[in-house]
Amino acid sequence: MSGRTAAAPSVGTLPAEVADAARTLAALGLVSAFGHVSARHGDRMLITPPIDLAEATADTLQDIPLDSTALPPHAPGEAWAHLAVYRARPDVRAVARATPESAFAAGAVASGTIPPLHGQGALLGDAVPVHDDARLMRSAGIAEGAARALGHADAVVLRGNGALATGGTPGHAVARMWLLETTCRLHLAARQAGAVHALASEEITSWRAAGPPLLDRLWAHLRSPGGSPPR
Repeated sequence: MSGRTAAAPSVGTLPAEVADAARTLAALGLVSAFGHVSARHGDRMLITPPIDLAEATADTLQDIPLDSTALPPHAPGEAWAHLAVYRARPDVRAVARATPESAFAAGAVASGTIPPLHGQGALLGDAVPVHDDARLMRSAGIAEGAARALGHADAVVLRGNGALATGGTPGHAVARMWLLETTCRLHLAARQAGAVHALASEEITSWRAAGPPLLDRLWAHLRSPGGSPPR
């Protein structure tokens, strides 16, 4: 692993989980040349390097302290975005960074937030916030702005710059990114039809109460050979 820091032995199967999630994100067509998956372990994070996610393996990951003030050599510049989310949200264990086309379109037309229009969309939060800043998140300051926009939601659309999704596991983060792509497509279709009928708060609460098992099932489907193909 030339130029990279090896994962600490104590992380167990986590490197393999991160790499599996990264390859699945690529297989789903939610990234092009750009995108990352990371996971928190203790006061550090494992993150994919700046390579095609389809080629990610456990031994390609970088191990970065959460309190870093500078990134190590060969780390992705947008590692700052992952660090900012982990610092702001102790509950978040994994982050997926992707560039679904529907997020670009929805981010350009949405007014601040994108409400869930179907039950599974509620697994992203009461609404998906839109971060109104299309700059690359290659500094701590810019990345912190995206983390603030995320707030207590489980995903955030980055206007002109893709999206971030969070989870308790790398698989859940990827499942939420897939749901975000669907949520953005539905939002665009509903706007075009002229009738955006968002879920009521009690409906959102009901779906979110069932969240973890549903995310488990969705992740198992997405990572299977017959899972949802690229859109």
